[in-house]
Amino acid sequence: MAIPWRLCWRWTTGATSTRVLETICGFNGRSATFAASSLRGTGAVACSGYEGMSSRPVHTTSKGNYILTSRHKSRLLYPTPKPCCCKRIHSDAKLKDPFTLAQKDLNHLYDDIKKELFVSKSELKSLCDYYFDGKGKAFRPMIVVLMARACNIHSNRDGDLLPGQRSIAMISEMIHTASLVHDDVIDGSDKRRGKTTINEVWGERKAILAGDFILSAASMALARIGNNTVVSVLSQVIEDLVRGEFMQLGSKENENERFKHYLEKNFKKTASLIANSCKAVSILVNSDPEVHEIAFQYGRNVGIAFQLVDDVLDFTACASQLGKPSATDLKLGLATGPVLFACQQFPELHAMIMRRFSTSGDVDRAWQYVLESDGVDQTNYLAQRYCQEAIRQISLLRPSPERDALIRLTEMVLTRDK
Repeated sequence: MAIPWRLCWRWTTGATSTRVLETICGFNGRSATFAASSLRGTGAVACSGYEGMSSRPVHTTSKGNYILTSRHKSRLLYPTPKPCCCKRIHSDAKLKDPFTLAQKDLNHLYDDIKKELFVSKSELKSLCDYYFDGKGKAFRPMIVVLMARACNIHSNRDGDLLPGQRSIAMISEMIHTASLVHDDVIDGSDKRRGKTTINEVWGERKAILAGDFILSAASMALARIGNNTVVSVLSQVIEDLVRGEFMQLGSKENENERFKHYLEKNFKKTASLIANSCKAVSILVNSDPEVHEIAFQYGRNVGIAFQLVDDVLDFTACASQLGKPSATDLKLGLATGPVLFACQQFPELHAMIMRRFSTSGDVDRAWQYVLESDGVDQTNYLAQRYCQEAIRQISLLRPSPERDALIRLTEMVLTRDK
C-alpha cells in the first residue's frame, strides 16, 4: 500500500523511513532511491538537536469578521525544524564561496547572451535585452559552471571550462529568462526582478514573441555544441517547462496525489533546467553514466529545494525583498507547500484549494491559516531534506574547491531571503 505523504517526516533509523522518503521524493521516473545506510547517516544529522513534539497552546485571532482558532500540532510532522543544519554534514573547515569561484567564468555571461540575441530591429533588441541587464543572480549559470569544473577535475582534467560547457551555462540562463517572460504573460504579472514586466511595458503579444525569440536563439546555440546527447538532454527541459505549466493549471482532489502533483510540477518548472544542465556539462567531459546521474541528481534536489524555499518566501518575505508582490501564489489560485501542509491542520483549506481561492475572502483566510499552522516550517524542513540528498550526491565526486562550493550552495539556498 502506498504510504501517505503526510507521514513523510516520521524519521527513524528503520527501513520504513527509507520507503517514506522514496514515496514523497521519488517521481518523474527518475531514480531518487536512497541507500538505507546513507539515510541513517543523514537522518542522524538532520534530526540532532530536535526536541519531541509538544502541543501548541490553543488561542484565537480575529481578522475581519471571521475567527481562526489555532489547531493541534500537525499530524504530518514531528518536530519543528531548527535552522539549516546542512553545513554540519560536510567536515571541511571552510567551504568555498560559490559566487567567488564562478565569477571569472560569468564575467561576460550577459555580453555573450546579447551577442546571441543580436538583431537589427531596435524594438526586438530592447525586448530581448530587457532582463539581461547584469542585475540578475545568474544562479543557474553559476551552478552549471561549478558542476562543469567539478566534473572536469573528477575526470582527471584541469578545472577550466570547455567551450561547450560555457555555452550550456549561457543557454541555461537564456531558457530560464524566456520561461519568465512567458510566465509573466500567463500570470498577468506586472513586476519581475524589481522592475516592470515586459508584458506591461510592450504588451502580451510582443512579450510572447520575445520569449520565443530567446528560446530560438538558445536552441541555435545548443545545436552549435555539436553533441546529440546534450541536445536531447536540454531539449527535455523545454518539454518539462510546458508540461509543468499545464500541471500548474490543475489540482488533485486526493491529498496524497495533490502533494505528489505539486512536487512533480516543481521539478518540471524549476528543477529540470538545473538538473539537465548539470547533466549536460558532465556528458561533455565524462562518459560514465554514474557521473551523469550524480550531476543530474544534485541539480534535481537543489532545484526542488530552491522552489520550496521560493514558495515559503511568498508567505514570509515582503514585496521589496522578493522584487514582486507577496501572496502572489494564492492570488493566482496556486496551492504550494505551506498551504498543502496547513490543510492537514485546517481542513477548511481543502475546498479553497479546489476552487483555487476564487471566492471573496479566500486569499486572506488561506494566508491566515498558513501562518497559524506549521506549513512554513514543514516546507522548510522538506527543503532541507532535498539539500541533504544533494550533498550526498555531490560528495561522491572527487574533492575540489568547486565540489565544496556546490555543498556550500545548498546552505545558501536554504537561508536566502529573496
